[in-house]
Amino acid sequence: MVELRKRKAPAPPPVVQKKPKSTKSTAKPKETTTTTPTTNANPQPPASKNPKVDDILDLEEFGGEIQTNDGDATTLKKLLEESSGGVVLFTYPKASTPGCTKQACLFRDNYKHLTSTGLAIYGLSADSPKANTTFQTKQNLPYPLLCDPKATLIGAIGLKKVPKGTTRGVFAVDKKGKVLLAEAGGPDGTVDAVQKLVANAAKADA
Repeated sequence: MVELRKRKAPAPPPVVQKKPKSTKSTAKPKETTTTTPTTNANPQPPASKNPKVDDILDLEEFGGEIQTNDGDATTLKKLLEESSGGVVLFTYPKASTPGCTKQACLFRDNYKHLTSTGLAIYGLSADSPKANTTFQTKQNLPYPLLCDPKATLIGAIGLKKVPKGTTRGVFAVDKKGKVLLAEAGGPDGTVDAVQKLVANAAKADA
């Protein structure tokens, strides 16, 4: 009998063990961003400050356009050009009211002395030309009254109330735009301030 030889089973292929995947996160570390203060390339200009004594005004557009009680358009620059030695503006809240009448009449009664050094006197309020003309006529005022219903000039000289209204005060500037006087005050105080200004100017000229 012929013996059948069993074939050897082929050896199984070697098992290649796969390396276990790393459980560590392969995510990239987050970049740490350092915030640096941003510098504004176009910084906002500081809020405009009220003019003070010895400041020099840029008169070209200062205070905008206003009207006289006669209805004529004018500006502070034009008033200065027409004056001999500068301009005095006394502000009042409302024409023909008791405090404002007292103030206007004090400037009237001292008008000759207050204009002796070349200063031009003007009353300034937010009243209409009609209201100020009535006021001027009734009190026989020897100086014009300026009408500033939008309070552009009143605000520019720092005597505008917020949100609306006018602070009683006085403001004076010489021919070159130099501020001589800028303050709030009552009827007597505003006149006294201008009298002192005139007295000092007279001494300087003596």
